[in-house]
Amino acid sequence: MPLQIVVDRLTDWRPYFPTEDLITADDYLAETRPAQNLEKEKEQDAATHVINLSGDLEYLESGYYVSLLAQARGQRVLPSVETLNQLSRKALVDLQLDDLNTLLNDLARRGSLTGNSVTLRVMFGECLEPALSKLARRLFERLPCPLLEARFTRRQDMWRLSSLKPLRLTALTQDEQDLFASALNRHSRKVWRSPKARRRYRFDLAMLVDPLEDLPPSNRGALKEFIRAGRKLGIDVSLITKRDVGRLAEFDGLFIRETTSLDHHTYRMARRAEHEGLVVIDDPRSILRCTNKVYLHTLLRTRGIAAPEGMLLNRHDLPRLAEKAAGLNFPMVLKVPDGSFSRGIVKIASAEALLTEAERLFSSSALLLLQEWLPTDFDWRVGVLNGQPLFASRYYMARGHWQIYDHSKGKTRSGGFSTHAPEDVPATVIKTALKATRLIGNGLYGVDLKQIGDRVVVIEINDNPNIDTGVEDAFLGRALYTRILEVFLERMEANRRLGG
Repeated sequence: MPLQIVVDRLTDWRPYFPTEDLITADDYLAETRPAQNLEKEKEQDAATHVINLSGDLEYLESGYYVSLLAQARGQRVLPSVETLNQLSRKALVDLQLDDLNTLLNDLARRGSLTGNSVTLRVMFGECLEPALSKLARRLFERLPCPLLEARFTRRQDMWRLSSLKPLRLTALTQDEQDLFASALNRHSRKVWRSPKARRRYRFDLAMLVDPLEDLPPSNRGALKEFIRAGRKLGIDVSLITKRDVGRLAEFDGLFIRETTSLDHHTYRMARRAEHEGLVVIDDPRSILRCTNKVYLHTLLRTRGIAAPEGMLLNRHDLPRLAEKAAGLNFPMVLKVPDGSFSRGIVKIASAEALLTEAERLFSSSALLLLQEWLPTDFDWRVGVLNGQPLFASRYYMARGHWQIYDHSKGKTRSGGFSTHAPEDVPATVIKTALKATRLIGNGLYGVDLKQIGDRVVVIEINDNPNIDTGVEDAFLGRALYTRILEVFLERMEANRRLGG
């Protein structure tokens, strides 16, 4: 099969045997294709393998563009832009290598890791240290990059990966050059089958995450389950962050697994992805309709869907608020429009408390929502996907608190949960949830409802509901992740048929 080895300068290849497969990064990027030969070029590209040995692999540097253009041309490239993106962020590296600690500690027990730090250089999954060969292979399989340098450190008798980055070809020692040449030869003879994690997929799905988010919509276990389910369906699921907005056009779909907000990169990236023709869950319209409690309150009330009784307060009402509060029955609940995970929601015990809290919250919003207080032991959360019920969970209030999440003591606490089949949930709860989501769209939603006797009311609709291992998947298990990605698959296939 055709092979192209990309280097910064031809002189970088001086220690090795000459080869006609060699090309500089500048020449590779400048390559043009005559329009009359596009079909022939397309066939040739599909069979071409590119080994990108450029030194500048940082985002938007020449080496990054080599991998990007190789993928755009339909060529197989090592490393891919997805791998480069993961290597650029320690949190994403840790996610790809989340089971590495077991291997490291096993190597330490055998005496293969000594001292307080170890630097390992990996060439196509091989290394000079025989005792660390399994570790080198693991790094390459999970993050396929021709040349890698990993640094491991020991703290409190526990070994951890402290850094992993691409290694420059020109940085190799003489012994490493010999290993690199033989490893390259073995790798190219295997026709790119050696990285177990890399295979051809029908579609590419970007999953937007924030590795530093305190309360993300999906925990690590769930992200891994989405990736596993995607691969079984022929979807390559790649984790991206807000810095990857420029890469959205590389994908067929965008799945947002980060808490959304209107004045936020999540909304902007959803808009950008939709503009590029990607399948987006959740789409910008759903984010617009769900993230603002004032909007939802008005929407539900206008369409006759049961919700807590309440009123909107305007910042200009502040001088007359005492007069308005005179006829209210306390306690009540005061909400900022875009709060999440029980944040920005205050229980109001009196007219005096209303004046104090409203003055404080009006500093961040011109409108506030004041609603009746409906104490219950738990809230229902009905997961709805594509207009169909997906799961139903009971979220219990934090112990000694009136909300599911308690942020009052510096450390967030939450109550228990139970997850049920939709058919085991009161029919009124499911019917109300489905009726509410029809006002929003056909994406993935979590409808929060309270049930007080025969009365069922919608508290809010979440456009990116929690999907966590051990919680929302307690009933369906792995089938939950498969069902969500099957919707992506159907929509991406429909896009392809339409030429999108």
